[in-house]
Amino acid sequence: MARLAEFQGKQLLRSAGVAVPRGEPAGSAMDATRVAERLGGAVVVKAQAWTTSRKAQGLVRFADSAAAAGEAAAAILAAEAGGFPITEVLVEERVAVVAERYAGVILDDRRRCPVVLVSARGGSGIEETAREHPEAVAELALDVVEGLQPHAARELWRRVGVHGEEQRALAEAVVRLVGLARRLEVRSAEINPLVLAADGRALALDCRITLDDAAVFRHPELGIEVARELGHPPTPLERIAWDVEKDEYRGTFYFLQMREGFARGERVVAFHGAGGGGSMMGMDALARHGFSVANFCDTSGNPPASKVYRAARILLSQPGVDGYFGTGSGVASQEQFHSARGLVKAILEEPLAVPAVVRLGGNGEEKAIEILAGFTRELGVPVECYGKDTPVDGCARRLEELVASFVPPPPRPAPRPAPAERPYAFRTPTGEVTLDHSVCARCDSKACVTACVPQILKLADGLPVLAVTPEEAARGRCIECLACEVDCRALGAGGGHVALPIPGLDAYRAARGME
Repeated sequence: MARLAEFQGKQLLRSAGVAVPRGEPAGSAMDATRVAERLGGAVVVKAQAWTTSRKAQGLVRFADSAAAAGEAAAAILAAEAGGFPITEVLVEERVAVVAERYAGVILDDRRRCPVVLVSARGGSGIEETAREHPEAVAELALDVVEGLQPHAARELWRRVGVHGEEQRALAEAVVRLVGLARRLEVRSAEINPLVLAADGRALALDCRITLDDAAVFRHPELGIEVARELGHPPTPLERIAWDVEKDEYRGTFYFLQMREGFARGERVVAFHGAGGGGSMMGMDALARHGFSVANFCDTSGNPPASKVYRAARILLSQPGVDGYFGTGSGVASQEQFHSARGLVKAILEEPLAVPAVVRLGGNGEEKAIEILAGFTRELGVPVECYGKDTPVDGCARRLEELVASFVPPPPRPAPRPAPAERPYAFRTPTGEVTLDHSVCARCDSKACVTACVPQILKLADGLPVLAVTPEEAARGRCIECLACEVDCRALGAGGGHVALPIPGLDAYRAARGME
């Protein structure tokens, strides 16, 4: 689910008629000082981080002056939340609170309808409140056509013991919250705490709004960069990965960084999974063998080799990893040799500088192991590949052994294909294939034609050319299996190259000294 930052959520609440404190975001201590001066009084400084219990972590601080607000902002901006740096704070006026409540709209998958929840006890620990004080919580399943009527909202608050003018003010706020939730197609929209201020207003002091991923494209006005709930604002590498995935319907590429930056002495692994359950088993095995996992990644649902290649390149662009570990369910229906070719292309282009252990279990695993292990043998860095009969814990143990004994090779520049003397090129769904016919003429194996999975290449006068029209290849007859490059490099004369751009990755790597 796509998450909105607190300040953006409050702007939406304000537009829906729900009162919120005056406030502005700030990216530095100086900016926070200026905002506090404009607000003209005591303020609250809050980290704009997608984490719960911010106050307990020291990420919410109170300041009685503009100078103190700057100091509070400096302390918060120097901290981390969930392993990620905090880049922005929200500076808000301090509100005199009479009572704290809770209100939320949550899509209940079990009941297949939205549910409104209210509680007489707001603030942290709403889940515990529901368990320990059920009398303080009331809920109502909503009719998706009728929404929430004012009388029903007042009845909800009456059930938790809220009466009088406060009941009226809170009921109006909840009706407006439900209206916003319906308009934005949210999975959840929560105000916690929803407070009764000393001046009688109902104000949203904090909020959490998440949209249905499938609805994000209908709301471009929200400017959501990554249509997934990441638990933190999207990192630069997550944005790059999302650009690969968002319009690519063939299979899944889910990428999530666990954190940015690692402590000295940590052994960190770039993790590449295939299938949710198998991936969880793999991450657990790595933890048992003392590794920290830099990321979660899943390429499943029968992705093309090109998608696996891009995923692997992105994983290996994480600074400071000590190893690469791939594993899946072991019974995947997808053809494993597609994944193997994608990994080979990525590993050779990097070039790989850390040990890699990959478990490719499923259809065609024997061929996949042969491709991955055989085609990387001359790399000079250990790349070991196993099938489903090898337990994932044994693979993690083997990576532990390889990392412990590994001596990094001298830095090597990434290989760049030489300009083709006689290029024969055609577009693919996401890239371009170039066959250098001057090299192809010297090739005896014609491995590109033999290995082409969709069989769209043929020989004409002894040279590989398309057996379909260029338009058909670009529309998807070329499935980007990468055999025309990977097998050509290993078994032929090396005249094939598949260009698969990853927008933003080169700049990301250069900024971190990786090029």
